[in-house]
Amino acid sequence: METEAETRRTWAEISLDNIAHNMHAIRAALPAGTKFLGVVKADAYGHGAIPVARRLETEGADYLAVACLDEALALRSAGIQAPVLILGYTPPECVPELIARRVTQALGSAADAAAYAAAARACGGTLRVHIKMDTGMSRLGFSWEDAADIAAACRLPELEPEGIFTHFAMSDLPGDAAAKSYTEMQFARFTGTIAALEQAGVRFQIRHCANSGAVVNYVEMTALDMARPGILLYGYGDSSGRLGLRPCMRLMSRVCAVHQYAAGTRVSYGGTFTTSRETRMGVVPAGYADGLHRCISNRCAFAVPGGMAPQRGRICMDMCMIDLTDLPEAGLGSPVEIFGETAGLDAMAEAAGTITCELLCSVSRRVPRVYR
Repeated sequence: METEAETRRTWAEISLDNIAHNMHAIRAALPAGTKFLGVVKADAYGHGAIPVARRLETEGADYLAVACLDEALALRSAGIQAPVLILGYTPPECVPELIARRVTQALGSAADAAAYAAAARACGGTLRVHIKMDTGMSRLGFSWEDAADIAAACRLPELEPEGIFTHFAMSDLPGDAAAKSYTEMQFARFTGTIAALEQAGVRFQIRHCANSGAVVNYVEMTALDMARPGILLYGYGDSSGRLGLRPCMRLMSRVCAVHQYAAGTRVSYGGTFTTSRETRMGVVPAGYADGLHRCISNRCAFAVPGGMAPQRGRICMDMCMIDLTDLPEAGLGSPVEIFGETAGLDAMAEAAGTITCELLCSVSRRVPRVYR
């Protein structure tokens, strides 16, 4: 239950039940026997990595994924025992800690393979790795053409090559013919290289490539050993609506002041909004320091009692203004849903010219998370 201190200004309500619902809804759409990896990097997309990871572990997730060593160690320090994969780079000098804390490391080059193996040898351990293949993301990973280098890395005795994976660059663009062709090319490169490695005697327990976009748009690509949904887990990214996902975060605030302004009154920095009539304006104590991007000023609306209140004037660092003229039910102290169940995050992302992932991750640390 929330405390008065947590909800007296601006707060984020997190539904762990919706996290669990989304996990099972996604899992039901996967082929039978497909493992489930829950992506909890970036503090679980702003939802809180430790509470989310605990719930996923309880619900039977097979793996968790983070971006870096610090994120992995935070999970282990919280007592989370599920396998954890670091998707990004870790310096070789950290290999002893990876081994000691049972953390799996992505491996994307021959140079890293040699360095990790040497570090593991020096501490007398074996490092579990997932081979990262670059099939067209042009970021990290062995080139899909480097089967010989991958095979050589997998034969280093200090490394345990449990898995192999790639990441799609355009799988989240349904209806785009060029994106479809590119994704299919990436998948063909991935499976073709795996086949070549198997002919060379290198096999993996876990093969995974199905990110959120692939889970929704390319069901055939989920028929490997594990799926790796990220934003889907948090209730976004399913444009088809077939999975029945639920948003897991509501960004909430309250009306902290109400003023009457005459027609012709300029509002906030730069005077970018001018009232066209007598206006009843509410002040909301949430601004860009809380994660409400300034670029959506005058381009969004929040849910209040009675309907949607248009946001007016430039969003400030710590507050913003909303038009309550046509919403007599809303007043001083009224709850304001900035985004969540009623005020859609997709619409806000479109107004900001970005994606829902960025807006969720932008909710700042000063905003308390209240768990349901």
